[in-house]
Amino acid sequence: MPRKLNSAAEKKAFVIEAFDTLFNKRDYKAAEAYWSPNYVQHSAHIPPGREGLFDLVKALPAGHRHESGLAAAEGDLVFLQSRFSGNGQPRALITIDIVRLSDGVLAEHWDVWQQEASAMESKSGLPMFGTRFPD
Repeated sequence: MPRKLNSAAEKKAFVIEAFDTLFNKRDYKAAEAYWSPNYVQHSAHIPPGREGLFDLVKALPAGHRHESGLAAAEGDLVFLQSRFSGNGQPRALITIDIVRLSDGVLAEHWDVWQQEASAMESKSGLPMFGTRFPD
């Protein structure tokens, strides 16, 4: 049965919960309730469909971690700033994930990402994520 996600706050909370369920808890069965079986993936570095995303997460190192940052919702879209660390890369990845909700599930995804800058590299002197630079 589709969920009714009416307010921006409900939509943001739903997407944050979905990402935590998949990326941190790695509860793939529970994650199926958040992602449409017909999920459309626009990211160039993630295989197509819900299975492609889940298989990518299954292949990540055990220490992989997702943190949610800023979030905004407009209509059926949710924009989520994230930090992905412990992913086998030299630095964490900072992303903006854009998901389209349909019938109470994540139906479509786009993202942009870059490696997190250190304090020495930041021309603004401000961290890319949160209130402090990575250790």
